[in-house]
Amino acid sequence: MGLLSPTLPDIDLGHWRRLPQLERLKLQVQHWGEHGFGTPAGAYLFYVVKMIAYVTIPLWIISSSTPQLGTLSEIGSWWTEPIVFQKFVLFTVLFEVLGFGCGSGPLTMRFFPPVGGFTYWLRPGTVRLAPWPNKVPLTNGDTRTIADVAAYVVLLGALIWGLVSDGVPGGTGAAGMLDPVFPIAVIIALVVVGLRDKTIFLAARSDQYFVMIVAFLFPFVDMIIALKLVMLAIWWGAATSKLNHHFPFVVAVMISNSPLLPSTWLKRKLYRNFPDDMRPSTFAKFAAHQGTVIEYVLPAILIFSMNSTLTTVVLIGMTIFHLFILSTFPAGVPLEWNLFVIGAAWFLFGNYTGSEYSLWNATTVWPYVIVVALIAGIVVGGTKPQWISFLMGMRYYAGNWATNTWIMRPGIEERLQAEITKSAPMTKFQLLKLYDEDTAEFMMQKFSAWRSMHSHGRAHMGLISRAVDNREDYVIREGEFIAGAVLGWNFGEGHLHNHQMLEALHRRCQFADGDIRVVMIEGQPMHRATQSYRIVDAATGLIEEGTVAVADMITRQSWLDETGFIPVTVTARPDTVGRQ
Repeated sequence: MGLLSPTLPDIDLGHWRRLPQLERLKLQVQHWGEHGFGTPAGAYLFYVVKMIAYVTIPLWIISSSTPQLGTLSEIGSWWTEPIVFQKFVLFTVLFEVLGFGCGSGPLTMRFFPPVGGFTYWLRPGTVRLAPWPNKVPLTNGDTRTIADVAAYVVLLGALIWGLVSDGVPGGTGAAGMLDPVFPIAVIIALVVVGLRDKTIFLAARSDQYFVMIVAFLFPFVDMIIALKLVMLAIWWGAATSKLNHHFPFVVAVMISNSPLLPSTWLKRKLYRNFPDDMRPSTFAKFAAHQGTVIEYVLPAILIFSMNSTLTTVVLIGMTIFHLFILSTFPAGVPLEWNLFVIGAAWFLFGNYTGSEYSLWNATTVWPYVIVVALIAGIVVGGTKPQWISFLMGMRYYAGNWATNTWIMRPGIEERLQAEITKSAPMTKFQLLKLYDEDTAEFMMQKFSAWRSMHSHGRAHMGLISRAVDNREDYVIREGEFIAGAVLGWNFGEGHLHNHQMLEALHRRCQFADGDIRVVMIEGQPMHRATQSYRIVDAATGLIEEGTVAVADMITRQSWLDETGFIPVTVTARPDTVGRQ
């Protein structure tokens, strides 16, 4: 296979498949510690090409379509023009909403085709998930219609229209600013599309870019101040969300997967006692909390600095920080996002350091309204994680998200493949086009092992025993890849593959009791020491709900113990309530 050959452990995969599930998982967790996912080398080439395209294509389009700018070879003279940043944001939304950004390619188990996005959202009959189908008029239902496709096309058209438009007088550059009609058109289109399908709204990374596009409507100085505050909220929101027990697990798992860190010795140091104790080591905890300090301190300096030399030094530090994140190829592969943050930081803080762009010089109240809205999202996401997406709550990389494990009877995956309208095969069937059955199954289950290496993953593995009588009789899948195949996009957002999507699939397939059961775990509220869980059957509904103590998760190994259980407090079940 060459470039497509994954790194596999030196074991007989046929024998491995006959082992009990938790024993299989243990071998995969230990393999991840040294080799990560074992990604084929060719997969990284795909992402390198994609990142190059993400930077060069918009710059070429912007330079070619915007009067008063120079050629691409003269970029040094015009990259600081305000309209360049505005158009780059529009291109980034276009890139994401087409499906080429986060959640694309082989590292998210997309092979044929390597993107979902537009291939689903231009196709009537695919599954859509409205955020409030019973509350917002004209948004009920879960099937994409011609009208949904038309609204999506309007969104794409508005983005492209703005990208190639001429500027109007304003700002500090010769090329001017975007005509306000373009941000307004994008805002309206994205809201309309998002109310019909939250997947597209989140795929557009509206947690950041939507707010930035709103800021384009402000007076110039206020726009710059608002954009700086958005960047500050991104960094500080992410840092705040990492003040938990979960984040060291994320860092250990993420660095183990880095293709630019070949040292297995260093990767082993991320764990307490490799391979027997795969909890994060003191070294992993230090690396995690060092990153949190960076996200607090360096942005604070940037937002208040009036010294260009100090600002440049800090910007170099932030660039190194985001390049390190990018180098690990983290889950969801938000590679272009890291490139955008680097470019936006240099544009906003490196180019507008003077006192006239300080936080206190806004000419209207709107920049402060923006920051209040962002803070509200962070607070709600941190205290009521079930209410909003972790993206809108800016809980990036925190290890504290809504997550789901799908437990299916043999043959159900084949039914989803045959009976659900979609533009790509279910993940397992994509893998079977490249690998034999044993290798494909090993790669599918490797992601369940990846999930188990996070703190909440211990709860998932334990709760499987409460969902079904014998886990060995079922096919266990990470919910992310069910969503990826059914919805066309996934990016760590468990609210996309919870009970709402389960109900949509049941309406199409009419499953029997026990065909599919899903373990759903919500993120940990900042003020509580537990995480809520639900176990739901596709046909009969709720089986059990309760809470799991975070302390019980972080003290266990991914493979639990010989019982396969984890202590829980049951809060709703027909037959019992209490500590078990």
